[in-house]
Amino acid sequence: MSESVVLPALGESVTEGTVTRWLKKVGDTVAIDEPLVEVSTDKVDTEIPSPVAGILEQILVQEDETVEVGAVLAVIGSGVAAAEAPVVAAPVVAAPVVAAPVVAAPVVAAPVVAAPVVAAPVVAAPVVAAPVVAAPVVAAPVVAAPVVAAPVVAAPAATSSDARYVTPLVRKLANDAGVNLSQVPGTGVGGRIRKEDVLAALNVAPTTSAVQAPPSPLRGTTEPMSRLRKVLAERAVASMQATAQLTTVVEVDLTRVANLRKKVQPSFIAAGTKLNFMPFFFLATAEALRVHPKLNATIDGENIVYHDGENISFAVDTERGLLTPVIRNSADLTILQTAQQIAELAHRTRENKLKPDELGGATFTLTNTGSRGALFDTPVVFLPQVAILGTGAVTKRAVVMTDADGQESIAIRSMVYLALSYDHRLVDGADASRFLVDVKKRLEDANFESNLGL
Repeated sequence: MSESVVLPALGESVTEGTVTRWLKKVGDTVAIDEPLVEVSTDKVDTEIPSPVAGILEQILVQEDETVEVGAVLAVIGSGVAAAEAPVVAAPVVAAPVVAAPVVAAPVVAAPVVAAPVVAAPVVAAPVVAAPVVAAPVVAAPVVAAPVVAAPVVAAPAATSSDARYVTPLVRKLANDAGVNLSQVPGTGVGGRIRKEDVLAALNVAPTTSAVQAPPSPLRGTTEPMSRLRKVLAERAVASMQATAQLTTVVEVDLTRVANLRKKVQPSFIAAGTKLNFMPFFFLATAEALRVHPKLNATIDGENIVYHDGENISFAVDTERGLLTPVIRNSADLTILQTAQQIAELAHRTRENKLKPDELGGATFTLTNTGSRGALFDTPVVFLPQVAILGTGAVTKRAVVMTDADGQESIAIRSMVYLALSYDHRLVDGADASRFLVDVKKRLEDANFESNLGL
């Protein structure tokens, strides 16, 4: 009896997928829910698990082929039980072979052994020294032979696993460094061994200086672009060609937010999540979008569609490329709820466990380029959105302060740059400035106590 493996519906708007890699080959044994094949769509890469246990009999869609949802990818046969039957039967027959010499070693042992094991030469053993019980000594390895067969099946599985989760580049790095990959635990998707795992085995931190770090294994190599990278490239070029983009930057004093964050951090940790600056950016942005609908709109031909919800996506850096999961109705969430959703979505994004619908429907985007130390950048707008806000690194520096009496002084403050890129076809510079000023004021006032959700 065989079972077909079909391409499942991976989201409401997903109609097709591309097979990027088979994790099993024809003849391999698979378990229920064991990852069978990697499939890429225009929104997400995912693994398709096996619906049944059995043996992979046919692969009907090859790597790099694109098929529609519902297409049969492979056929799995239920050959596990049949394959195991002879293995169980062999020891059953072998048991009497040992017992036979005990009754009559010189007479009975010779014919019994000769029948199943082609042991004609074994007859010589009783002729030379029947009482020495040589026959049972020979019989012991005969019984042991089937036992050796069990680990023979397991060995290829381990090799297959290594080959499956280690890329040629990582394998080269390990070989050059003298690292045994069979002893390196993988922390990537599905247990894949990454470059960081090899470096960890060498006790080399990935963040060490360029002088101490080994050169990248990518140097001097060529590799094909992944489907996700192709999609990102196409969308970035389309965005720059179809829109008139420019960027406006403001500087924000986050000292009060930093003090509030430090004060409530223990309560957030007790609630199961750490508090960084992103939830504050989310809420301030969402509230400003309600007042400035041009920034939360879409151009549809000659029409402008103003969205009725603030669905804000945020950029997550992954091994496969940049992905942007969505937090819906952000203006209605507390700081705690937003922090929890950011942490949970970011984790599932990096683990390749997002649903495609969780990557769609955004009306605005936040990108935290400051997480890697950048002061600010000029982010590219994600179509069909008309704006994206980049948050830079929060840094302490000397700033001129003016008090209520007009007296100036120099103080150490926590400062950040906010860079808003927008589509000039709809958003004017004045619109962008008004939006940024409102976000800036909300953050600098830092009246978030009633929004914490504790």
